[in-house]
Amino acid sequence: MPHVQPEAPSASAAILELLSWISARPRTYGETMEVWRTSCPRSSTWEDATVGGFVEVSSERDVGMRESIVRLTRAGRAILAADGPVSEGHR
Repeated sequence: MPHVQPEAPSASAAILELLSWISARPRTYGETMEVWRTSCPRSSTWEDATVGGFVEVSSERDVGMRESIVRLTRAGRAILAADGPVSEGHR
């Protein structure tokens, strides 16, 4: 019986753009929410990235949520590496 590779998770172009934006330099949760959070159900990039397990909020430092650091998870780094870099220009 042939070995079947597990299917890699997929991400929309908007999620890939978010992952690229986060990977460009350290981002705080506050900064990320100012740029990426939306109340429009058709544009749920941040929510989709967190549910997909591509990003995490680090609370390693003793700071409030707004100053916590947003990081790519192993899955987020893998999906970004598999797709290649996305341009920095957002919105």
